[in-house]
Amino acid sequence: MDAGRQSDPTVQNARTTVERTSERELVVSRSVNGPAPIVFEAWSTPELFQRWWAPKSFGVSLISFEADVRSGGTYRLVMGHPSSEKPMAFFGRYIEVTPHSRLVWTNDEGGEDGAVTTVTFEEKNGSTRVIVHELYPSKEALDDAMASGSTSGWSEQFEQLDGLLVILDQSSDGHGRGLPKSEP
Repeated sequence: MDAGRQSDPTVQNARTTVERTSERELVVSRSVNGPAPIVFEAWSTPELFQRWWAPKSFGVSLISFEADVRSGGTYRLVMGHPSSEKPMAFFGRYIEVTPHSRLVWTNDEGGEDGAVTTVTFEEKNGSTRVIVHELYPSKEALDDAMASGSTSGWSEQFEQLDGLLVILDQSSDGHGRGLPKSEP
C-alpha cells in the first residue's frame, strides 16, 4: 500500500482484515462509519441484521432471524440457497450482551465443532471499530470452516453493513434510526 493511501482515512476505515491468529482463532476487523450504539443496533436488531448479514454474491438469502438478544437469550437464523432443497438453520445462545460494546454467542449447529463468536464495538470520532473473534474448539474445526468458504464473506458483509448505516443515518428521525415501523 502506498503512503498516500495509508493516510486516507476513508481507505483505512473501509478495509476489512481477516486473520487467523492461532490454530483455533479467526479475527476479523473493520472500522465502519457510525456511532457504536447504531452499529450495535444493526448487529442486535433482527430487522436490521437481516438487511446486511448474508453476502449477496453467495446467492444465499436470509429467510428469517429470530433473536432474544440478552445474556442467556437465544437466536436462530434460517438461510436458503437455490442449490439446496432445504433451508440451513444456524442457532445458538448469547453468552454475553453488553449494549453498544460487546456481543458473545455460541454457534451450536456445529455441535462440538461450533465456534464461540465475540464481537466488540469501539467508537472513536463517530466511527466504530468492529472486531470479531471466532474461537473454534479445534484446529480441524477452523480448517473445515475455512475450507467450506463460510469464513470468506466478511468483506462483503461489512460493505453491506456500511450501506445500511448510510440508510439508517439518512432516515434517522432520532427515534427509530431507520427501523421498520411496527404494525399495530
